[in-house]
Amino acid sequence: MSEQAPHTKTPAQYRIGCAIFYFISGIGFATWASRIPTIKQHLHLNEAQLGSVLFALPVGLMCTMPITSKLLSKYSSRAIMLFGSIFLAIVLSFIGLANSMWQLVVVLFFFGSARNLMTLSINTQGVAVQALYNKSIMASFHGIWSLAGFAGAAVGLLMVYLNIAPPYHFIAISIVLIATTLYFINDTIYQMPIKQEKRPVFSLPDKSLIKFSFICFASMACENTMYDWCALYFQKEVSPDKTMATAMFVIYIVAMTTGRLFGDKAVTKFGITTVLKFSGIFILAGLLLAVFLPFTITVIIGFILTGLGVSCVVPTVFSLAGKSKTMSSSTALASISTVGYLGFVLVPPFVGYVAQNANLRWSFGIIALFGALIILLASKISSEKQ
Repeated sequence: MSEQAPHTKTPAQYRIGCAIFYFISGIGFATWASRIPTIKQHLHLNEAQLGSVLFALPVGLMCTMPITSKLLSKYSSRAIMLFGSIFLAIVLSFIGLANSMWQLVVVLFFFGSARNLMTLSINTQGVAVQALYNKSIMASFHGIWSLAGFAGAAVGLLMVYLNIAPPYHFIAISIVLIATTLYFINDTIYQMPIKQEKRPVFSLPDKSLIKFSFICFASMACENTMYDWCALYFQKEVSPDKTMATAMFVIYIVAMTTGRLFGDKAVTKFGITTVLKFSGIFILAGLLLAVFLPFTITVIIGFILTGLGVSCVVPTVFSLAGKSKTMSSSTALASISTVGYLGFVLVPPFVGYVAQNANLRWSFGIIALFGALIILLASKISSEKQ
């Protein structure tokens, strides 16, 4: 388990400091995701090509995972979070400067690497802050990430409306993120480097966490598909209006943010199994509604349901991983992330390939089945996990 230096601030101060870095991670990712349709059009990419480009980001994330775990065993999570945050901001500024498909692939690979440095370090910080409280607060951190996603998407929508090119948009956001990072880094918990047992390069979850790992896989697959494709789905299947398409991304983010802000109360009141079951139901119903009734109002309702559905799954799973009695918190998070982020790696490119050969409605219909998988696996979770 991790060692921790004596606390010099109150739990509330640490909670705010940690939340700021969830916000930085969320707004950085949403800034890119909100401009995907613009970048696709600028580089003249078809659906299959975009799917291949999107593959680079999660590959970079996965390839960096063992490196991040290694770094966390040598340096504090605060130091990794500081480097990851600045790295994320710098790489973000280069995304808008890509002038070819292959330039974008290379930049997104490093963007994925930066995201992994941030994801593991901020969740390790989140688990440490959670230990200072007697109530669940992990979902609220992920709610902050989603709130940042909404802010990033809203700014992206404004940039699209004003016809401001991605390079200027991304560079401005990058400067803000770096300044915020440097200002708030000392308000986070300093943890001693985590001494870990020797494990394979990619850690796999033990038997007690395997069901949660596959639930995480299914949720992350749906979540990342929505990030990458929901705006394009609306543009292709409902209306070509680019401002409305970006607005669909904003609507999805708002729904996910709302779900995460109320997620801790839902888990406390109804229990983990119930929350996970309804998450799967919302995902399944939302995506099928968007597929079978591709009209503006029904797609909006479908995206809201999907956003609510994916909102609490990952924070709930990560919170459980942090309580593992057989793995350190960072190793448990890394092992679940190994399985979960395969959803990020494999599924969004698959959506593009299916869309190129059929259409996006077929792609989203297939993705809806992950909601059914979550329902099935949640029903098998024993009551002692709650």
